[in-house]
Amino acid sequence: MAYAITQTCCADASCVSVCPVNCIHPTPDEPDFGSTDLLHIDPRACIDCGACADACPVDAIFPVDALTASLQSYSDLNAAYYTDREPAPDPSPNFHAWAPPVFARSIPSDFAPLDVAVVGTGPAGMYAVEDLLLHTGSRVTLIDRLPVAGGLVRFGVAPDHPSTKRIGETFARFHHHPRLRLRLGLEVGTDVTVEELARRHDAVIYAVGASSARRLGIPGEELPGSVAATAVVGWYNGHPDLAADAIDLSAERVVVVGTGNVALDVARILTADPGTLRGTSIAPEALARLESSKVREVVLLGRHGPETAAYTGPELLALRERELVVDGDDRTIAAGDGKAGLLQGVPVENIDWSTPPPERRRIVLRFHSAPVEILGDSQVRGVRLADDTEIAAGQVVSAVGQRGTPVPGLPFDAETGTIPHTAGRVRPGTYVVGWIKRGPSGGIGANRTCARETVSTLLADAINGRLG
Repeated sequence: MAYAITQTCCADASCVSVCPVNCIHPTPDEPDFGSTDLLHIDPRACIDCGACADACPVDAIFPVDALTASLQSYSDLNAAYYTDREPAPDPSPNFHAWAPPVFARSIPSDFAPLDVAVVGTGPAGMYAVEDLLLHTGSRVTLIDRLPVAGGLVRFGVAPDHPSTKRIGETFARFHHHPRLRLRLGLEVGTDVTVEELARRHDAVIYAVGASSARRLGIPGEELPGSVAATAVVGWYNGHPDLAADAIDLSAERVVVVGTGNVALDVARILTADPGTLRGTSIAPEALARLESSKVREVVLLGRHGPETAAYTGPELLALRERELVVDGDDRTIAAGDGKAGLLQGVPVENIDWSTPPPERRRIVLRFHSAPVEILGDSQVRGVRLADDTEIAAGQVVSAVGQRGTPVPGLPFDAETGTIPHTAGRVRPGTYVVGWIKRGPSGGIGANRTCARETVSTLLADAINGRLG
């Protein structure tokens, strides 16, 4: 019986490297790596060895015959990926002969160990740390402005995705490595300057992410009750920058602008039965407020149709476990193509937005709905759309993306929200990795390839005497 990769796939390709029959795709050297929602196991070639499941850092891989009812669809998703692909020429095991280990990107043994600072303890920074500690003799100083480590894994992953959060345990083991020093509560630009870090270390890698929310740029965005999705996510994850009462849950209807995975996370948590969140990593204060929440309906607004929605298939499938409806008739859903096809069977209603939501909790998807104004005088009371539809709501959450913020002392491209670089090099001795390098794209696993490029550039500079 073959294995299947499911919803929580982080796509860091740990499974690819251990598969003895090369049946997991796309691989990091294939063109579509990073563009698919998850990796896929070819059921025709899988030999049921379980090596991929053992290597998976987020427990996303299971035998097909052990999939729960909510995960059964992933068996078909894995198989569908290979519908028009040729099977592997030889599905028999392809074990490699033992040989001395080769670290192609290591620095020569006669080099003095490098002293490298990594700023940021999220996935991008930790993949860079892993590369440096495992492939070189470098000493690493790991820095974060927050008093706790973890970055996006700790404060950006929804608490009802515990398997995804588990990759944080893999990263955390490096915090105790004998060649690593952890410095928390240290902010670059406030407590230490870029210049001071450069003087103290041979090289500095900045993995500071994209922490600023993109704005809608419409009237009413400054009203109380209009918040960014980053604030909601940080609130339910207990981010130190957010107070326990940062999110108001007194409104029966909440409008979320956006249809990306973060928007779906917000909708799912705000409509969850609080009892299902007990025992998760949700902040206790947030759970207490959710238990008295008046929110009954979350409306997700998509500017375009379902075929171009930003969410991934696995996240939408998870949302379908709740009461989900689509507002209005959308013929692309009936056509059943691509992402639109995932909504087949979801009830379609023509909702009267001037009336209160039903007593039961539900999530509504409304496509072709660009907001043009957030309504209200001293508090949000609704949102007006481009077609003049008004949706009554007590809170509007903007989930239209994130962008990086400047690091004092480093160049910054205000248009892209990134630090300009060449293969990760900002200047000799200064490097970037993750979303501050490439923009807010790609999941957790995409940072492994990104970090590999940056560390390779750093090591090449060290060998060529260009660190400064």
